[in-house]
Amino acid sequence: MVDEQGNIMGCITRGEAHSGSMVLHPVVHLHVFNSKGDLYLQKRPEWKDIQPGKWDTAVGGHIDFGENVATALQREAREELGITSFTPESMGHYVFQSKRERELVYVNKIIYDGDIRPSANELDGGRFWTRQEIADNIGKQVFTPNFEDEYLRFFGRK
Repeated sequence: MVDEQGNIMGCITRGEAHSGSMVLHPVVHLHVFNSKGDLYLQKRPEWKDIQPGKWDTAVGGHIDFGENVATALQREAREELGITSFTPESMGHYVFQSKRERELVYVNKIIYDGDIRPSANELDGGRFWTRQEIADNIGKQVFTPNFEDEYLRFFGRK
């Protein structure tokens, strides 16, 4: 668990983080654009406890205790999409709050035209979306609320 500046305050489990405790915990997000400007989104499996079946940020995950943002990004990108070599551009961080949890979200992006291999264990696949496809589906329960908020905050107002 962390404060709003990212200072470590202690350690909780993933279950505790999603239990409704509202303890602020750090996560990483990686937005993967291709050179045409399309954005890769992952499809969340139906078995996920939060937002099952919805389209979401390409890479997202908790920062493990003792791990920094860069290490967590590399680990999550490798685990979720098989991406192993990239230099992320930091977009900053913010606090996201839902009815169930509070996250300190570290937002990053890359432009990547390499091979993407979505993990069959963690995802229900994924694909690149054009900006128009995303705009046409905002507010229609297609995407996670977290993705919609973040996309509009960082990329949607151009």
